[in-house]
Amino acid sequence: MHRICFALLTLALGFPVHADASESVLSYEQVAMFPADRSLVRPEDGVMLADGTLLIADQVHGLVALDLEGAKRPFGDFAAAGHVHEPPERSAGPNGVAMEPDGIHVLVADILTGAIYRINTETEQVVRIYQHEFGANSARRDSSGAVWFSQSTRNRAGPDSEARMFAAVDEGFLDGALFRLPPPADGSTAAEAELKLSGLTFGNGVAIDEARGWIYVAETMANRIVGYRLSVADGRLSEGRVVAELPTPDNIELDEAGRLWVASPIANALLVVDPDSGSWSTAFYPETAEHKKLMIEWQRRSQSGESRLALFGPDMWAPLPGLFTGLILTHEGGPIYLTGLGNTLVKLEAVKE
Repeated sequence: MHRICFALLTLALGFPVHADASESVLSYEQVAMFPADRSLVRPEDGVMLADGTLLIADQVHGLVALDLEGAKRPFGDFAAAGHVHEPPERSAGPNGVAMEPDGIHVLVADILTGAIYRINTETEQVVRIYQHEFGANSARRDSSGAVWFSQSTRNRAGPDSEARMFAAVDEGFLDGALFRLPPPADGSTAAEAELKLSGLTFGNGVAIDEARGWIYVAETMANRIVGYRLSVADGRLSEGRVVAELPTPDNIELDEAGRLWVASPIANALLVVDPDSGSWSTAFYPETAEHKKLMIEWQRRSQSGESRLALFGPDMWAPLPGLFTGLILTHEGGPIYLTGLGNTLVKLEAVKE
């Protein structure tokens, strides 16, 4: 039922309704809040380790670890690497969290300060490997050792960083970008990042599919995901194209089949994209009448040029605990954890036929 209702909603928003991305895409339902005590602080993104531990972005600590029972503890000494969260003067915003190809190290990008951290999950050592001039949204390392990261807008660290970021959401500034940190000869991180793409409308999630030779970037406020042929050896991009047009893509994750799983915060939905055809389907959408009304008003204000920030509130994300920005995939058909701007994760499980 939720697929049909979401199709009607996307038509109302002005988006084409595509066929399912794959007949094998499952529908998911909400089964739990995790952890139940709702003790997380802005858990925008995360990853799962081999033993089932979840590493979750945390505004206060940088990262926290959640065990299988939901017990929480700080993970790594982010303060020693320069992480400071003392609002309103110095607010941190750990955002994108991504596992490196070695399966040991994790990258965390800070959307409010521009810091990019590298964490050894075996020793919990935290190193700030790069300091960007503006906020850094999502960072990924490829097999050559290069780090790719997105910039949503030109928000500098300081008391106005978050307001500038939300202004970009509201007004659709064309100052998002994609950068590449080349792999240095000594194995550390290069001092200068190369600008690879500019003019993005709130550059957001990044995914790299080396098997197929593509890199994908979500442009949240352009309502699309773009893709480029990627030469990992030298970082060259070519054959740029719009991969899919869909509502407000945020963080994106690649599965083993090469599909993109997409968090859509404004549509309050988990979407799945076939990057070859551009078709997409809905894996999870907790339909409410209030949300549908808000989305129609969102579209009206988008067309009229009116501010949309006043629409942000519980009716936009209910019954989720906050604005939905990311996801953690587990094994094929296993649970999915939704991340976001609330105080807990949402655990989804596949609907049994």
